[in-house]
Amino acid sequence: MKSILIAIAVVFQVATALGQTPSIQVEKSGKGTPVIYLPGFGCPGRIWKETAAFLGKGYSAHFVTYAGFDGTAAIDTPWYSAVRDGLVDYIKSQKLKKVHLVGHSMGGNLATDLAALLPDRVTKVVLVDAIPCMREVMMPGVKAQQIQYISPYNKQLLEMQAEPFKKMAAGMSANMTQSKEKADSITSWMLKADRKVYVFGYTDLLKLDLRPVLPSVKAPVLILAAGFPNREVIEKNYIKQYEALSNKEILIADKSRHFIMFDEFEWMARNIQQYFSK
Repeated sequence: MKSILIAIAVVFQVATALGQTPSIQVEKSGKGTPVIYLPGFGCPGRIWKETAAFLGKGYSAHFVTYAGFDGTAAIDTPWYSAVRDGLVDYIKSQKLKKVHLVGHSMGGNLATDLAALLPDRVTKVVLVDAIPCMREVMMPGVKAQQIQYISPYNKQLLEMQAEPFKKMAAGMSANMTQSKEKADSITSWMLKADRKVYVFGYTDLLKLDLRPVLPSVKAPVLILAAGFPNREVIEKNYIKQYEALSNKEILIADKSRHFIMFDEFEWMARNIQQYFSK
């Protein structure tokens, strides 16, 4: 029997100018309702393949990998807006309608942006451990204009040698999942990333605040949040950050760290499956 997921690799040319580096690469499989899978920062689109397989037939899966990650060619700053605009162009050029979006972390930010920009095309949204303004949580009181691309910290990251960068990446990865094996995978993706995209792309995310666009999101939104280490604090943050989003449901994965697809996969996948079937 043929596999449900018969992959067809497609590189989408975002820019109209011939030969310009695309901001996204998309791998498509299956037939049915289009589901665009958006990974977190630094991660490849294939991180979502197990989820797509769990959902089964009836869906056309579009696995997105961003420029500068997983061996794809890098693009210049501003990086986040170029990726977002590339996704808008992709949805329109492929004539996709009744689109479902599934995004983890930064992928959730992109899903929020797309739902706000394309309310006539996006019908369902799943946000996996994604908040509209991570700066507010990580750096309370700091304004976007205070965060600069050219800074001592960014300079340090750009010039950091391979071994100390690997050590830093491994330390970050260990805090993102309960699984040592999966943490090693996250580290390998971080090391594979184009260094400038990694540094300046993350600066884009620190400057990002999508709370003003939330009222423009018309599709129902399922928010799956990681409850580790403190469910009460995390739930309060999510309720506050998504206050302006009218049609939403927030569920908490109590034992999961940031990568819910690694720590509580079946819980996450079943909730997405139930939500899509409504």
